Amino acid sequence: MAFSRSLPREPLPTIDVDDSRTFQPIEGFGFSLTGGSAYLLAGLAKTERADLLQELFGPTEESVGLSCLRLSIGASDLGRKDFSYWGLRRGTKNPDLARFNLSAGDREVVPVLQEILAINPTLKIIAAPWSAPPWMKSNGSYVAGRLKPECYPAYAQYFVKYVETMRAHGIHISAVTPQNEPQNPRNEPSMVMSAAEQADFIGGYLGPALRKDAPETEILCWDHNCDGADFPLAVLSDPKARAYVAGVAWHLYNGTPDAMSYVRAQYPDKKVYFTEQWVSAKEDFMGALRWHTKNVIVGSLRNWCRTALEWNLASDPRHALHTRLGAVGALGGITIGATVKPRRGAVAIRATIRRNPGYYLMAHSARFIRPGSVRVHSSEVDRLPNVTCLTPHAQIVMVVMNDGEVPKRFRLRHRGAYATLALGAGDVATLRWSAATSA
Repeated sequence: MAFSRSLPREPLPTIDVDDSRTFQPIEGFGFSLTGGSAYLLAGLAKTERADLLQELFGPTEESVGLSCLRLSIGASDLGRKDFSYWGLRRGTKNPDLARFNLSAGDREVVPVLQEILAINPTLKIIAAPWSAPPWMKSNGSYVAGRLKPECYPAYAQYFVKYVETMRAHGIHISAVTPQNEPQNPRNEPSMVMSAAEQADFIGGYLGPALRKDAPETEILCWDHNCDGADFPLAVLSDPKARAYVAGVAWHLYNGTPDAMSYVRAQYPDKKVYFTEQWVSAKEDFMGALRWHTKNVIVGSLRNWCRTALEWNLASDPRHALHTRLGAVGALGGITIGATVKPRRGAVAIRATIRRNPGYYLMAHSARFIRPGSVRVHSSEVDRLPNVTCLTPHAQIVMVVMNDGEVPKRFRLRHRGAYATLALGAGDVATLRWSAATSA
């Protein structure tokens, strides 16, 4: 990309970049390593898995460069069964934390994650439960119900035990949220939690327990949609809870990204994280890439998010790895399947990997905007949604798309120098130049 100091004569829409105006640091891009994702990855041959994980998490520019993962504490809806790590012994009502069992389900998560950490030891990990163990809930079920107040102390210790057990496996949990989608009782697993309940649980139980036994793990509240700003505002208005909450986690199945800025404006000392958005298998490739670029990457980062995470990392061709009421048709960043080919009277089964919109979304961002980058000012221009960051290596990286239906020419202006570019209708581009190039 060539910059010039000559003032262009052609009138064009212009994106102004000012790297002296800085905003939030960037901590990572990635997906959720669901139980189903780990199961599919674990099923690959060792060399195939090693190559694929290197492609996804490696530090070189030939890799996507994923730098953040989200985990479920216990089962998520994209796994093979409901489970928790802490069950009651049959016939007894006395909970015994010694019965905590990290291998109760999704056994592939830890070994796959250890392989990933060998490639990227600085990976940021955020974990969230879809449900408390059923014996702690008002309805005794994995679906819906509420956390019983008398179980708040035990549930806080459940989090501590999870963090400590993962740490013993060489896995550092950077942050937890008390509940995935606390206003969604229709998923499986799921659990309802009001803002008042979450504030009480964090301020009186989870916060003190983690600060005492796992102070390196932060707490994020909410972890649900952008139409629910009243919930995190209510949690943060509670002084006891606010003392332990590091930030707010968001999804975008409802609402608009500016809700994240709205909450942050009232609590500017609290961090902002974007933790989930799915791609439906029914969406067309370019439509999904455009929407997620505009909303998940540009929308979240321009509204103070430090992470931008898509939903599941990997899905099977039939999208069959989900619980009974779990998400149907959730397309992974990659699809892992198998091709059966005849070979001299026998059959040979070979893995097939298909790279989906989420993969390319991250290849446009995670590959170039590395952790430690910081968002800088770039002006908003109609039909050219964009976000710009300054990397630790003094490079400017801009993700920009043409959100129109016809090709579009536009101009960049940085430090008094100009560059002219063109994008086809719907095109997404990552632009990169040295911060000193246009000086």
